[in-house]
Amino acid sequence: MEINTGNTAWLLLSSALVLLMTPGLALFYGGLNRSKGVLNMMMMSFSCIGLVSVLWVVYGFTLAFGVNGSSGLNNIIGSFTYFGTGTDKITEEWLFFGANTGIPTYAFMAFQMMFAIITVALISGAVSDRMKFGGWVLFALGWFTLVYVPVAHWVWGGGFIGAKIRALDFAGGTAVHINAGAAALALALVLGRRIGWPRENMRPHNVPFVALGAGLLWFGWFGFNAGSELTVDGTTIFAFINTQVATAAALLGWILVEWLRDGKPTMVGASSGAVAGLVAITPACGFVAPFAAIIIGLVAGAVCALAVGLKYRFGYDDSLDVVGVHFVGGWIGSLSIGLFATAQVNAGVADSAILNASEGLFYGGGVTQLGRQFLGSLVVSIYSFAVAAVLALIIKAAKGLRVSDEAEIGGIDIADHGETGYEITPAGGSGGGGAFAMAGLAPGSGRVDADGKADVSQKVAG
Repeated sequence: MEINTGNTAWLLLSSALVLLMTPGLALFYGGLNRSKGVLNMMMMSFSCIGLVSVLWVVYGFTLAFGVNGSSGLNNIIGSFTYFGTGTDKITEEWLFFGANTGIPTYAFMAFQMMFAIITVALISGAVSDRMKFGGWVLFALGWFTLVYVPVAHWVWGGGFIGAKIRALDFAGGTAVHINAGAAALALALVLGRRIGWPRENMRPHNVPFVALGAGLLWFGWFGFNAGSELTVDGTTIFAFINTQVATAAALLGWILVEWLRDGKPTMVGASSGAVAGLVAITPACGFVAPFAAIIIGLVAGAVCALAVGLKYRFGYDDSLDVVGVHFVGGWIGSLSIGLFATAQVNAGVADSAILNASEGLFYGGGVTQLGRQFLGSLVVSIYSFAVAAVLALIIKAAKGLRVSDEAEIGGIDIADHGETGYEITPAGGSGGGGAFAMAGLAPGSGRVDADGKADVSQKVAG
């Protein structure tokens, strides 16, 4: 094979951009969290980089993208084509719907690895401050294996959602955001509420972290979306432009809702709106025109700003609004394909030899594609929610899911990691109370028992 150096360089650059998104997510989630759990929150993201990278090479990629010929099994799971492969796969060409891309298989493996990493990490925002780190690692391992890998195959690897239902997902609205959002809801329900929620003040402890994390996500998302075309062509350019304008519009949509409802736009709202726009345009970016992308962004920003309040109405403690932003935003983006998809942007939409789908309702395609998008999104929602709930219940039964009340109040950073994000001591020495003072449990305050343990009767917001 002769490597297409341009396509391969673009894909490797895109892979690096997508990897940057996970540290960006760590900062975004870390800033939204309370100070006494910031390191645990960030560790959940960083642990995914370690765990999922290894699992992806060992079995994840081959089961997601290996092809079981024309057998019915290929609708459900991939093959072991790439299991234990040697260096020959470095020079083996990756075919994209049969097209000659000039991209080595391992370059595509690296690109998809970064998607798998951040998808698992997204779930963690729903369970901050109260889930054992060991329990998180077990959950991440099980969910990656039983949910992400098969869903990636169903959507992108030749499985039934892409090949039979013919639902479209350019860069991960279904496989990434709806998938992670449904799992986050299930895990939050099984785990239960944080102590004191929703009565206590649990506002973000570091808004500059939130803004920095959102900025890194925005930057890396160009690799996420535009890189998903694999080659560099007209559709790549549309995906790039659509990513920018949809995100910008969603930022405006979110702060407009805040302004009208609360009287003041916030930096947290602007950052969250940007992420909502990124989520919503992800499945549609390579199928819609820029004007449609603006509409998708505005709708996503406004609707997600309202959707984050559903947790108070229904009583589930989704700590950092994974459901309201990723699940709801993913659904908006997926359904928008059924409205705005056009062969003018991506000729493969209506090509029976490529995607074999239909144009959207507003481009003369009727409601056919809208129905396909709904069905594909529903299948992933139900499957991910169900498996995540079962995994969480198993870990809960083994006493590995939730930290003790004492550890939660004292700070999960101390309980699970033995460190704090902010070690502030008086200039004169070390007698200021250290980690307990940072958690609001100063010695002698009546909030610490004689043996130095937190008095769990005191509910302290970090």
